[in-house]
Parts: sequence; C-alpha cells; structure tokens
Amino acid sequence: MSTQSVPSPLLIACALGIEHLALRMGDRGGADGPVTVLRTGMGPKAAERSVTRVLSDPVFAGAAVLATGFCAGLAPGMHPGDLVVAEETRDPRGSVSCVGTELLVKELARTLPGCTVHTGPLTGSDHVVRGHERADLLATGAIALDMESAATLLSAVRAEPRPVAAVRVVVDAPEHELVRIGTVRGGISAFRVLRSVLPAFFEWHRNVLLPRR
Repeated sequence: MSTQSVPSPLLIACALGIEHLALRMGDRGGADGPVTVLRTGMGPKAAERSVTRVLSDPVFAGAAVLATGFCAGLAPGMHPGDLVVAEETRDPRGSVSCVGTELLVKELARTLPGCTVHTGPLTGSDHVVRGHERADLLATGAIALDMESAATLLSAVRAEPRPVAAVRVVVDAPEHELVRIGTVRGGISAFRVLRSVLPAFFEWHRNVLLPRR
C-alpha cells in the first residue's frame, strides 16, 4: 500500500506589524504546502520565544524556516529597497548557515527585476545600531544587521535539523539612516519590495525540501 506524500510546511517569521502586513498583502499563489507567517515581536528574545513555541507543535515537524522583514545595511552603497540574502546569520551565541542562498538570489532577481540583491553574513543585535557601531560590525564581515534573524534561525535548528534562510529588505543604510519606518520614502520603498518577495520564498521552499511521507 503506497503512502501519499505530504508537503512540508513553511514558516516565515517577521517581527513588526508593518512587515506582517506587507507579507499578508503579497501573492500567496504557488505555495507548495502550508505556509504560516508568524509575527514574533521585536528583538531576539521575542523571536526565540515565538519560534520555539510554534515549532514545538507537531504540525511543524520538518518545517523549513525563513526569517524576513527589514534590516539596516552596513556596507557603503546600499540603498533602501535593496535585498539582503544571508549566507549565514550571526549573534553572540553562534552562527547558522543558510540553505539555498543561490536559489533565493536567482528567484528574487526574477521576481523583482532591477532590484539589487546583496549576499553575505547577516548579524544580529539587541538594539538599534547607529554611527560608529555600523562601521565596527562591517569590519567583522557582516553586510547587514537586524534584531531577529539570528535568533529565529538558531531557535529553528535547535529544535531539529531543517532548511533555514534569511532574506531582509534594507530600510536604512549608512548614507540613508531613517528615524521611523514607513514615514519616509525609503521605508515605503522597502515595504513595496517586502510585499513582492513571497513567490521567491515559495520557489525556495519547493526546492530545498523533500515531501514528508
């Protein structure tokens, strides 16, 4: 008697209400399996707590996890609306290697033609970073910073081995620092990009996971 394959779930984690709204407004067509968009709340502790809680549900056994939302660019020449595909995430507790980076870059370029995509290490922080702190983090090799991706992926792989990735949209950069997300042109640009990324996420999910049986 044959068993029918069941597509593995995809958990997409973001922190802020405006990020969650952008993803909810995106095109949900083309998903291969159940998709959950989780708003974790801001900061690494909130991300760790929320992701650990959700992944403890047997429904999410074998789920792929993708952290997304906005980030601060660290490298000169970055602009609001640019995309960052992490090769790894880092925080003081360690690093997590991301899966399918090249595929994500390819699919994001196809989904958002003309959008600049950067790849490299994505570092975590428990606070908003300004000025000289950006330069210090850039010197470590990191190209962008956010508060939740590293904690999200570390929590995900601690629960069980699984494909993980992080894709962030630059909302401010060294030459384009913002005070409030969504109140200036850079924030609006980043929102529009985040609203359009789901098809690339679904293609990544389709290719990095084998069906469960």
